[in-house]
Amino acid sequence: MSKIPFARPDIGDREIAAVTKVLRSGWLTTGPEAKAFERELAAYVGVARAVAVNSGTAALHLALEAIGVTTDDEVIVPTWTFTASAEVARYLGARPVFVDVHRGDLNIEAAAVERAITKRTKAIVGVDIGGQPCDWHRLRELARPRGIVLVDDAAHALPASLHGRRIGTWADITAFSFYATKTLVTGEGGMLVTDQATWADRAEVMALHGISRDAWKRYTAEGTWRYEVIAPGFKYNLTDIAAALGRVQLSRVEEMAERRTAIAARYSAAFAEIPELEPPVVAADRVSAWQLYVLRLNLDRLAKGRDAFITELGDRGVSASVHFIPLHLHPYWRDTYALRPEQFPVASAEFERVVSLPIYSTLSDAEVERVIEAVGETLDELRR
Repeated sequence: MSKIPFARPDIGDREIAAVTKVLRSGWLTTGPEAKAFERELAAYVGVARAVAVNSGTAALHLALEAIGVTTDDEVIVPTWTFTASAEVARYLGARPVFVDVHRGDLNIEAAAVERAITKRTKAIVGVDIGGQPCDWHRLRELARPRGIVLVDDAAHALPASLHGRRIGTWADITAFSFYATKTLVTGEGGMLVTDQATWADRAEVMALHGISRDAWKRYTAEGTWRYEVIAPGFKYNLTDIAAALGRVQLSRVEEMAERRTAIAARYSAAFAEIPELEPPVVAADRVSAWQLYVLRLNLDRLAKGRDAFITELGDRGVSASVHFIPLHLHPYWRDTYALRPEQFPVASAEFERVVSLPIYSTLSDAEVERVIEAVGETLDELRR
């Protein structure tokens, strides 16, 4: 019996046909497919503008650059996230200020954010961990009176919502990821979305070498070989190959998210009464994208720790992972900013007991049951 992978993209004949059409067209790089993808995703989310780029990290970088983050600014970032959330501040010479997370959902803790705000705080980066939205209400209350920009690292969060409004509309500027493990995939890719035209205009320019807008048209019948470099930009544009894939995926994103939700419900029903386990809980005012299913172990009831649990699952044919190793535990961030585990008590403690189980729309009912069975067998092996 083959091993159940941790992630597997949901690609069908429509996606293959869309990509094949682009390949046959002779136009592979940024073009009409990318522009159509931008318009369609902006309409879906409910924002004025979207800028397609080649990764969620690129979208985050462009977001901070567009809002004017620069040397000596501070950007508040949760320690519980992937390193991209913080590294983009360093690209611009700014200082990431790390804060702890809320125990319930592992999202940025608003009270910790409030304590970290200084006169140099330019932005607050919230990360919707696993697809569950942050407490954007409270973050807005902290940011707006102080003129601080809210940036949503929504790499996990399409198509999540808070109080019936999609993620992408709560923060001032939002970055989505379409990496191969996400609900909507383009292989590599991302999107910046915002209602602020000046920020979107700046991101469009900086995403393609700082060349004036519509630079992608210069090799079309509408374009000209003349162009102007107006800023030292980056090479972040999304190809039409990826965009064609993304457009079909966007048309299917609701059905794929529904499948993830059903899998999460099956897991939680199976694990709810097991004292060694703590299933994730979604707040009543939120709809999670279920990018991750983060199970927590009650280690006092087990003879061995989380790492042994993952190894045992693997031996039973189930791949699992950990999301995330908090940034304060990584050598670069720890040493550069003199970070200590006791500064982040929640993240430091919770990290030791989290396990991410497989959850994706191509996971069959039989595979879901295999995962549940493997978890039960592993607990039988490891419980005290």
